[in-house]
Amino acid sequence: MLMRFWKWFTKPSTRWGWGPIAILGALSLLIAYNGFLGFSAGTSSIEFCISCHEMKIPYEEYKKSLHYKNRAGVKVECADCHVPRSFLPNLAAKIYAAKDVVGHFLGTLDTPEKFKAERLAMAKRVWASMQTSGSRECRNCHDYSAMNIEEQGRRAKRKHPEGIDQKKTCMDCHKAVVHEMPDGVENEEGDKKSS
Repeated sequence: MLMRFWKWFTKPSTRWGWGPIAILGALSLLIAYNGFLGFSAGTSSIEFCISCHEMKIPYEEYKKSLHYKNRAGVKVECADCHVPRSFLPNLAAKIYAAKDVVGHFLGTLDTPEKFKAERLAMAKRVWASMQTSGSRECRNCHDYSAMNIEEQGRRAKRKHPEGIDQKKTCMDCHKAVVHEMPDGVENEEGDKKSS
């Protein structure tokens, strides 16, 4: 039996058998996986996010939000909302974000006017992605089962139980929680955003 394993391990030739090929393949995957994790961590930092001038506008909005500064001192960063934690969704998000790097070099959003003109389309893509994932990134921190609904404000006391019953995602109601609502979006009551 040991001899049969050795023959398999050393085939197709005694120089490069399946065993060394499998070991080299596994090592290559391990190196690529760890390399991606390092790349993902580096490109998920706030410093990296705002290194492009296009992100200065949403960054300034974020700094005015409770996700940036609040009474509990809990700080949520760009990646917490915009980069999935699990490997495959993270990989997909990084591949998709490559278009933003291309857009940076093409000058797609290089002025506040261009940013404003594209804001609604960008927001809709993010909202759709968050709704598709069931607001996965929101739920990393916010969990219906951990909410003390009785301690919430009057409107939240009424709306959160409805949301739970209707299996709503966070994005169904909280689209502009950190960034400004784009022009042309109607809020929950159907009123157009003014400004």
